[in-house]
Amino acid sequence: MSNKLSSKEETVAESHKKENNKSSSLFYGISISMLRQFFFIIRIYFEKLVDLIFGYLYESQVKKIPDLKKSQSILLESAVSLALKIQTKQLKAEDLMRTTIDRIKDVNPILNAVTDERFDDALRDAQEVDRIIESGVPHEYFQKKPFLGVPFTAKESHAVKGMLHTLGVASRKHIRATEDAECVRLLREAGAIPVAVTNVPELNKWQETRNMVFGQTCNPHHTGRTAGGSSGGEAALQAAIAVPISLCSDIGGSTRMPAFYCGLYALNPTAGHTSIKGSTLRSGEDPTMASVGFVSRHHSDLAPLTKVVAGQKAQDLDLDRVVDVKKLRYFYVESANDPRISPICEELREAMNKVINKLTVDATSTEYVPKPYYHEGFNHMYSLWRYWMTKETDNFAKLLTNNEGEARFIKELPKKLLGQSNYTLAAILKLGDDQILPPVDAEWAEKLTAELREELINLLGSDGVLIFPSAPTPAPYHYSPLLKPYNFAYWGIFNVLKFPAAQIPLGVSGGGLPLGVQAAAAPRGDALCAAVAARLGPALGGAAPPCALP
Repeated sequence: MSNKLSSKEETVAESHKKENNKSSSLFYGISISMLRQFFFIIRIYFEKLVDLIFGYLYESQVKKIPDLKKSQSILLESAVSLALKIQTKQLKAEDLMRTTIDRIKDVNPILNAVTDERFDDALRDAQEVDRIIESGVPHEYFQKKPFLGVPFTAKESHAVKGMLHTLGVASRKHIRATEDAECVRLLREAGAIPVAVTNVPELNKWQETRNMVFGQTCNPHHTGRTAGGSSGGEAALQAAIAVPISLCSDIGGSTRMPAFYCGLYALNPTAGHTSIKGSTLRSGEDPTMASVGFVSRHHSDLAPLTKVVAGQKAQDLDLDRVVDVKKLRYFYVESANDPRISPICEELREAMNKVINKLTVDATSTEYVPKPYYHEGFNHMYSLWRYWMTKETDNFAKLLTNNEGEARFIKELPKKLLGQSNYTLAAILKLGDDQILPPVDAEWAEKLTAELREELINLLGSDGVLIFPSAPTPAPYHYSPLLKPYNFAYWGIFNVLKFPAAQIPLGVSGGGLPLGVQAAAAPRGDALCAAVAARLGPALGGAAPPCALP
């Protein structure tokens, strides 16, 4: 009898224990939810305060860039169109080069985008192009040189022979490139002419274009706001209608972020299909999630230019593929739940809704109506990007010293506070992230990345596109990203996945700031991204100019 009672008592006790555990779990869940909600509310008010303070500092300093002169209106045309006009003798390369140089001189004093120029040499190169064309060349010559005579600028981290190659690092301020980076060589081989190199943050590792050598680059739509990074100099000139071709690179949104902030199109190709040899001192032999790409005011330039820098691997990307955009399957993510990232602002939510509505209205069957998608990996975008950055072969701390030592966070932060450091605060905080904070768990990061990548590849296949936010807000005020350092992760996640992604401009907000979304596809789906950009951009605002046009 006592044994039976004991057994019943144990069962009752076990039942009470389970109930208590359930209650504890419920209480824990409610507590966590309340804490998150409290954190969310505090964050919203904190960020409003940040914008208020920085707005007070910068709104009074805004300068308008010069309007485009009638004599410069040729720069409104795409690089593809300009190349054709040069080939057919409708336009002289020298005249185009003089116009480009003239416009750069007009806008650069306000934007601070150019770090070195070769204006005289570029003019001589253009004159030589005109001489060659006048002498008569076969059609096959233009096929090998599709951008003959068209000017281009390159971010200064791409080596351009004879030009400054500082990477924004103070200890390299007098160093010049002894040879071209591979992407520059390929552009030259295609007939394009380098005219200048442009500003970058130190070693391309920050979301604003600022360094201790050349200072800060401004956004042409609002000079009190950032042009983005690391290709901010390129995006600023391109948006200001100052150059036909803008050569960039992207390891965490470095092409797409400036494109978004400056209201441009961009395509970051499938990783592994463009060479980064000679870019940021890379050998080009090691695996990387970085790609070479372009920003442009014209969606029609993205695929032809990407083909050039993809070189022998261009065939794998099938960029000439004819895409029926009305027979693509669309998926979308309205916002990510990564707690480190700011909430999506109302204007960008409305922009996303316009995209979804257009795709829905245009759908010819329910199969092509955009469908919502989400994966746990989007809750950890920054952590995943941070982990995979540790697999890149460059050493940030050593490169900051030009490989003559190793910069240390614990030494540089006090020096910065005393005004004695050669590095920006952003670079020093990057050192702290690398040297002080605990690393991301490798097993967890690799497993989650593999799961997200596999699921998306299966979901998208060869005819699927994922519409994704670009950022929580339009271009922020200068320096304010230091207080919101993780917001770039909306771009960085596609570097992690090694997926192609296009940045699509969607006009401007009520305050005149560019809006946009991204379109991503499975690996080697670059043509899909470019086609969706061509479909959505022009229909929903596209690339708006930051100045008056003739």
